[in-house]
Amino acid sequence: MARETDVVVLGMGVGGEHVAGRLAEAGLDVVGVEAELVGGECPYWACIPSKMMVRGADLLAEARRVPGMAGRSSVDADFGPVAARIREEATADWDDQIAVDRFTGKGGSFVRGRGRLAGPGRVEVNGEEFAVRTGVVLATGSRPQPPPIPGLDEVPYWTNRDAVAAEEAPESLIVLGGGAVGLELAQVFARFGSEVTVVEAMDRLAPAEEPEVGGLLAGVLGAEGVVVRTGAKATGVRHTDDVFLLGLEGGDEVSARRLLVATGRRPVLTGLGLESVGLDPEARALDVDGRLRAAPGVWGVGDVTAKGLFTHVAMYQAEIVARDILGEPGPEADYRALPRVTFTDPEVGSVGLTEQRARDEGLRVRTGVAQVPSSARGWIHKAGNEGLIKLVEDADRGVLVGATSAGPDGGEVLYGLQVAVQAEVPTERLRHMIYAYPTFHRAVEDALADLRGS
Repeated sequence: MARETDVVVLGMGVGGEHVAGRLAEAGLDVVGVEAELVGGECPYWACIPSKMMVRGADLLAEARRVPGMAGRSSVDADFGPVAARIREEATADWDDQIAVDRFTGKGGSFVRGRGRLAGPGRVEVNGEEFAVRTGVVLATGSRPQPPPIPGLDEVPYWTNRDAVAAEEAPESLIVLGGGAVGLELAQVFARFGSEVTVVEAMDRLAPAEEPEVGGLLAGVLGAEGVVVRTGAKATGVRHTDDVFLLGLEGGDEVSARRLLVATGRRPVLTGLGLESVGLDPEARALDVDGRLRAAPGVWGVGDVTAKGLFTHVAMYQAEIVARDILGEPGPEADYRALPRVTFTDPEVGSVGLTEQRARDEGLRVRTGVAQVPSSARGWIHKAGNEGLIKLVEDADRGVLVGATSAGPDGGEVLYGLQVAVQAEVPTERLRHMIYAYPTFHRAVEDALADLRGS
């Protein structure tokens, strides 16, 4: 006989865990289902440990910038002890059992396993069937999507999980993919002594960002000894004598002891029984409306919706779903001011539309750019001050529709720009604000002046 419950949450990553806990606290009978670790990718293999790695690498870089300590030999660190400390600290507050206990302490029930829809209001987990009174929340996340390169499926390449779990920095490393994950880890391992080559098929690094960002990061990484190959399409890969050999169009070949594939992720929809509720199991993402409804009694949260494969998007959507199920008031999802941050050094924060995307949407665009080193705070900061502010304005409405903040603390500087995009603050009003001196965000004022002159 099927067990009756109010809500089943399939996938207890950050989004699923949040919505399940919120509903359980409100008094609903909630069953959370997870096959791996509660908390998902972020606390164990992605956001948290990778940013700890970034922090350690940044400290090394800062020390090497001190006059008289610029040489690698004078400021060095072993990756092993750092990696061990990262694993210890990353799991201290995010242990799987702690997370399970936290959820069940709110009144929820937890089942370890993989669940699937078995028709409207029906879910199967490990052979047990649940009859759902209110609905099902799909929060099954995403997985790495390796490119179709001949030979790749036959070699022991790294994903981000393997890179974060590494106990020592490899002698050499090829990073396939010049997006956020690839660039962050490339810089980390380079700063800990690995010889790193980044291979990106597009014509610039960080291809989802403004072109100026790609050029900025290529210059910084190159100065740190990273070999950057853009416009380089891989044609095949071999692994022999503990060496990876990656062939490129034109006949070039690069080699290294390790190969990290960081070419993106794809939502996990297979095996969920979507067809039993009239949804397409072959879709690239779960199609949801403004309240994250995918079908009657079915909601989607996080990476499965492909609205932005970020922890903050999953948490944002989880709150909307919780409100919808509980009948609480609140706005529908609004992704106009979706923020994203690449935690390289310089840090790259961006929000809304790039210049090209704004033009593609038919907007009449004006842009303004300021260089961080030319600002007062940039001049004070000296070594490590590379960065820029770029503003994208809808010239007809006189409001920002996008912005980029690259430089020291670029993600933190982004906040004010995100508010401006979200609230559609007129750029003329932004010009008449008081910008604290000497701060990095004061460069926004210079970008606004450049915008006026464009």
